[in-house]
Amino acid sequence: MNLRMKYDIPSNAIITIAGTVGVGKSTMTNALADALGFRTSFEKVDVNPYLDKFYGDFDRWSFHLQIYFLAERFKEQKRIFEYGGGFIQDRSIYEDTGIFAKMHYEKGTMSPVDYETYKSLFDAMVMTPYFPHPDLLIYLEGSIDDILERIKLRGRPMEQATPVSYWEEMYERYENWINTFNACPVMRLNINDYDLINNQGSVEPIVERIASFIKQTQLLKR
Repeated sequence: MNLRMKYDIPSNAIITIAGTVGVGKSTMTNALADALGFRTSFEKVDVNPYLDKFYGDFDRWSFHLQIYFLAERFKEQKRIFEYGGGFIQDRSIYEDTGIFAKMHYEKGTMSPVDYETYKSLFDAMVMTPYFPHPDLLIYLEGSIDDILERIKLRGRPMEQATPVSYWEEMYERYENWINTFNACPVMRLNINDYDLINNQGSVEPIVERIASFIKQTQLLKR
């Protein structure tokens, strides 16, 4: 049985999966899309022309990388709008501006002028009718040790070459960001509370929680 119908989740819902590198956003995106009969919206990492360059030289490529991500995510937002919803989204556009661009500005790897240009573009994009806000953001969380172990197991060369201190800082920034995020409802989910790879049935309790969150927020809007 389609779990979307079982738990009465709107067919036009937009659910975004957020969390630091290594928490399993892509796995969760696929599992929820299959369970609900929704489309997916993925971050295009493998075809990103700046990502390898960025990991080799943060100062030189941070602005280029963030502008690329911003453009790609806005195209995805427009696609979601045109389909009328019914999407699970891997990573949110809010993470780009609230974590990554801000981090590079604060660390000096993005100039003040570049940062202001980036923020102006973001603000212009979110004000357009092609930018549907999520009905729910699912924040995947775990300990820093859990995250580092998952990054190690994944084995991506550019991630393995990145200092552990970078992942530790990213983890802290994500925690600070989610504690003040209010652009849409947030549901926190600990990565140790389910195993979507070895136990496909563990997705149903997650869907049940999603349905409850969406119903609660719909009641508050009335």
